[in-house]
Amino acid sequence: MFDHSEKKHSSNNHHEHKQVSSHGQTFIITIILNAVYIIVEFTYGFIANSAALIADAGHNLSDVLALILAWIASILARKAPSERFTYGLRSSSILAALLNAMFLLVVCGGIAWEAFQRLSQPPVIAEMTVIVVSAVGILVNGFSALLFIKGSKEDINIRGAYLHMAADAGISLSVMIAGIGMMITGWYWIDPIVSQIIVVIIVISTWDLLRESAQLALNAVPAGIDVSAVDAYLRSCCGVTDIHDLHIWGMSTTENALTVHLVMPEGYPGDSFMDSIMQTLNERFKIQHSTLQIELGNTNHKCMLQPQDLTINTLNQSEKKI
Repeated sequence: MFDHSEKKHSSNNHHEHKQVSSHGQTFIITIILNAVYIIVEFTYGFIANSAALIADAGHNLSDVLALILAWIASILARKAPSERFTYGLRSSSILAALLNAMFLLVVCGGIAWEAFQRLSQPPVIAEMTVIVVSAVGILVNGFSALLFIKGSKEDINIRGAYLHMAADAGISLSVMIAGIGMMITGWYWIDPIVSQIIVVIIVISTWDLLRESAQLALNAVPAGIDVSAVDAYLRSCCGVTDIHDLHIWGMSTTENALTVHLVMPEGYPGDSFMDSIMQTLNERFKIQHSTLQIELGNTNHKCMLQPQDLTINTLNQSEKKI
């Protein structure tokens, strides 16, 4: 029995951290395909004098840089922990997702400004060139998006790459429609208008990525994890009379961590009991790395980070209003 002591129990005593996939082959294929297409699109954008085509090429260039950044981050996320970085470099995938979102918004500003300047004096545009090049873009970007769609469901770093490619496919479609419209009507102002629409589409598709990656960078509870449900589960465990110092955060774009103090007056319940709690946290709440500390409850432990007059529920309600 350990009735008169505290004991910390960490999940990495029994298993290794979940291995993060680098999706290396997918990144290589999409980077090469899009790099070749960018050269073609920029070249014919200048030849056709199309702001929409050049804007799309600029956006595709930012996407290739974003893909390279996401790929590097996914590789770094697989690095083993060291004495200096005890969690490894897993959080680099969060930084990559955040930087990708910010970079996209900066590119949007440049595209919008160029299109705005062209609205007053729309130049003559080679419509057929615009149509053909954008049609190729639909195929290239659509295929690239399909390669990332599976991994995008669980990893916001991969989701960022997927959104880049999916948005590009949609943008290429809108550019092709603009080319057809200009060919039929002769209204060349359609080109800069479509460029502005492209900007709006990019901003809308990027906003959730920016918000979620920023929250993870600030150690917010990852999306999809209900703190109240985790709190209720831990309190329902046999022998637990109270909990405090509950913290949940994302170690990477695919892995989550938790630390908590469990008040158990009967003392340490044994490794098997603790392992069952951590297994449930992993399977039910997708929290892969748990560190649990057992306390007898004969002293007054308080989390120094939490205001004394706020509970978990009131904190959750306050955060939902933000």
